[in-house]
Amino acid sequence: MAYHTLLHEYMKMPPVTRAYTTACVFTTVAVQLDVVSPFQLYFNPLLILKQFQVWRLITTFLFFGNIGFNFLFNMIFTYRYCRMLEEGSFRSRTADFVMMFLFGATLMIIWAFFINLLFLGQALTIMLVYIWSRRNPYIRMNFFGVLNFQAPYLPWVLLGFSILLGNTPWVDLMGIAVGHCYYYLEDVLPQHRANLKILKTPLFLKHLLDPAPEEDHVPPPEFRPGGFNWGGNAPEIPPEGRQNE
Repeated sequence: MAYHTLLHEYMKMPPVTRAYTTACVFTTVAVQLDVVSPFQLYFNPLLILKQFQVWRLITTFLFFGNIGFNFLFNMIFTYRYCRMLEEGSFRSRTADFVMMFLFGATLMIIWAFFINLLFLGQALTIMLVYIWSRRNPYIRMNFFGVLNFQAPYLPWVLLGFSILLGNTPWVDLMGIAVGHCYYYLEDVLPQHRANLKILKTPLFLKHLLDPAPEEDHVPPPEFRPGGFNWGGNAPEIPPEGRQNE
């Protein structure tokens, strides 16, 4: 019974979130079981360009370290904000969601050629958090029952928490920068330049990934609680941001 319940909940996940989080978990388990080594996964420009180990362009986003607090923390945030974006502002727009992933991953890889970073999964997570937070500016967050703030500050709170854990700030800063680039090109620029749209999803992706549009479907507002209540009271949501979960 428990197996069927878990399988049902797993299949209810939207497709991109399900595929990405599953790939991250399988990669981590494979490393834990010594099926593969982290040395085969990390981003290495020389091995990519000279030995054509192109899989590193993908695996650098799939490994968050050995199973432990840091891995669980990252996976929780990856799953939660990836799912909320896919079910919110990207509902019935799977191709556009994949395009966002491709844009972010490409920009991070370009920057990684100049910055010595081995794994970029955490940067991708921060990018997702940043985009969600900018599209939900009025959500009140509670972090570990200590900090109360509005959603746009969440990426910076996570950056500070990461530094306290002894991690390098450059990974999170890259995620914030890439997230802002996407947010500016997709949400800000079209409003100020007569609907100018630079990021355009290829038609083949739309034909491949997007279902037929639902009749009379109006995408729901994306306002919903965005963080876990880490030991405090439930996050406060203004009237204009409330909806049933």
